[in-house]
Amino acid sequence: MTWEMYEGLHAACERAGDDPAIKVVVLRGAGDKAFVAGTDIAQFEDFASGADGVAYEARFTRIIDRLENVDVPTVVAVRGACVGGGLAIAAACDLRVATESARFGVPIARTLGNCLSSNSMSFLLFHLGPAVTLDLLLRAELLTGPEAYAQGFVRVLTADDGLDATVDEGSQPRARDDLGGQGNHPPSPQTTARRRRRRRLRRVRQRRLRRCRARAFATKSPPQWRGR
Repeated sequence: MTWEMYEGLHAACERAGDDPAIKVVVLRGAGDKAFVAGTDIAQFEDFASGADGVAYEARFTRIIDRLENVDVPTVVAVRGACVGGGLAIAAACDLRVATESARFGVPIARTLGNCLSSNSMSFLLFHLGPAVTLDLLLRAELLTGPEAYAQGFVRVLTADDGLDATVDEGSQPRARDDLGGQGNHPPSPQTTARRRRRRRLRRVRQRRLRRCRARAFATKSPPQWRGR
């Protein structure tokens, strides 16, 4: 995914919220190899400092949060690889439908070696739990379609040639009509709990950063942030 594509996703979410004729949003990948294979690494080549990485995460969070808060139900159809940014996109949607050959993960330990933002981490912790999340991050292994289904992350598992028909059949929208035409898609209790966890993660990270900076200021030395 390039930034142009991410901004296109944000624009589509805005349109879904503004157009009462749109009853459901379905996200699909182009082709058979991947839903989304992550963010285009070429976009990171101009990063000169850690501040560039922080700005990237803030911009990415803006896109994912907008997707999470779309007023109509969101469905993601996964065929092939769903990794990195693709996994965050899938996690932000309401329902996930995938083929048996689909693969899910965050293999950054084998690629860029960066860490996840608290926002992305909160999605994985909510959907997969601490044990599976740590396994995905530390071993950089991918979940298969059946494994993601067994974890409850994937709601519907289909044969490789049955994805489109399954999604089309199950995406007959009733959300706005069932809500009296208000077009209101209130957050579920699970989403509210995930947001609280995300805020706690942010506070913990900010406290540790402040302590690190305070020690550096007191000793008149450069701060040594070690990611802990």
